[in-house]
Amino acid sequence: MSQLLVRKIPESLVKKLKRRAVEHGVSAEEEHRQILKAALTQPAPVKKKRTLLDAFRELGEIAPDFEFVRDRKLSPSRRVEL
Repeated sequence: MSQLLVRKIPESLVKKLKRRAVEHGVSAEEEHRQILKAALTQPAPVKKKRTLLDAFRELGEIAPDFEFVRDRKLSPSRRVEL
């Protein structure tokens, strides 16, 4: 088994870990293992893709009730002389 050394943990967190270990009837080391296992074995939350429209809404540039039409039919392209 590997070992993990974590430095610079605030004393308040160490106290909470020890308190939680006592509540669960295990050592602080075992409580730490259980917390890490629970945190790292859960599937990562699925993030919704952020659209340009979302970014504008966050900036307040577009009213929240703005309707964005995704399935609009585009007219055929036309040749443009430059």
